[in-house]
Amino acid sequence: MLQNKTGIIFGVANKRSIAWATAQALSEAGARLAFTYQSERLRENVEALTRDMPDALVTECDATQAEQVAETFARVGEKFNRLDFLVHSIAYAPREALEGEYLDTTRDAFLTALEVSAYSLASLARAAAPLMTEGGSIVTMSYYGAEKVVPNYNVMGIAKAALEASTRYLAADLGKRNIRVNAISAGPLNTLSARGVSNLGSMLKHHAERAPLRRNVEAREVGNTALFLCSPLSSGITGEVIHVDCGYNIMAF
Repeated sequence: MLQNKTGIIFGVANKRSIAWATAQALSEAGARLAFTYQSERLRENVEALTRDMPDALVTECDATQAEQVAETFARVGEKFNRLDFLVHSIAYAPREALEGEYLDTTRDAFLTALEVSAYSLASLARAAAPLMTEGGSIVTMSYYGAEKVVPNYNVMGIAKAALEASTRYLAADLGKRNIRVNAISAGPLNTLSARGVSNLGSMLKHHAERAPLRRNVEAREVGNTALFLCSPLSSGITGEVIHVDCGYNIMAF
């Protein structure tokens, strides 16, 4: 499905991350991939995971640093000549902002969450677009806390709402270049980043009880949806937020 296609994935942290499940789906479909790691602390994890992937590029990139973003896409251009898709799976807020009340969010925590979790999509899209010479697809990862109040999700809900709005505005801007931009609203998963949210265990239990499928979503199901959005099968879809949450979002009570 993705033979002779190239893409870059931001956000692989370990084997449980949504970004890694997405990478596996894309690689198995034939894509050549580039990966970034945010700091030296995560370098070994990413290199170990990608060791057996043919022709993979692994490079450091803090998405909040313009110089590193520019260098990353320069390296991608040198190795692959072009880019067909980008997967954005980056989110962060200080731990203290993910407990208690949103009312108590500090300015610094707010700005950090919005920059890392939302503005980075626009920054990376701007850098990727010149390499998408034959059109392309950009996929980002959101969560239901962008639409409804989720206890303890707090400022990250605001950041995800901004991310979903950014998805629509970027889709409008990039459509003329045949670049599509979509978001996946995944159900809660026991990932490294999700563990920063207080009472994750209660969230997972409640979700499984209320979702029509009576279970939690699996990371690979999210990855398979990303594969669809990166592939020609979704050529007419842009600016959308697709829920992959076992149907939880359709329930009122």
